[in-house]
Amino acid sequence: MDGEVASIKKWVVLYPVYINSKKTIAEGRRICVTKACENPTCAEIGDCCSHFKLPFAIEIDKAYPRDFMQRGRVRVLLKKEDGTLYNPAISSNYRFLEYEENNFLSQ
Repeated sequence: MDGEVASIKKWVVLYPVYINSKKTIAEGRRICVTKACENPTCAEIGDCCSHFKLPFAIEIDKAYPRDFMQRGRVRVLLKKEDGTLYNPAISSNYRFLEYEENNFLSQ
C-alpha cells in the first residue's frame, strides 16, 4: 500500500473545476468555455480515464484549494516508467482535458 501511494503522488492531478464551463479562469477553469462541460464529476473523469485506458485513482477526500466545498480529484498516469505514453493521443494533462471533453463527456 505505501509503495502504491508513493507512486500515485507523482501522477498528474485533475480537478473537475479544470473543465467546468460554469467556472471562470480565475476560479480555476483551464480550458476555453467552448471545450468545457457543465459540472463534471470525479466519477465522469474516471470513466474517461477508463475509456482511454489510462491508470487513475479518485481521491474523494481532497478538495480544490480555491473551492474547498467541492470535494474530489483524480490522479492520472500518462506515462509508463520507461517514458512511453499509455495513450499516444494524450501526451499532457492539458491535452487530456481537451481530448476528454471532445471525445467522451460531450456524448
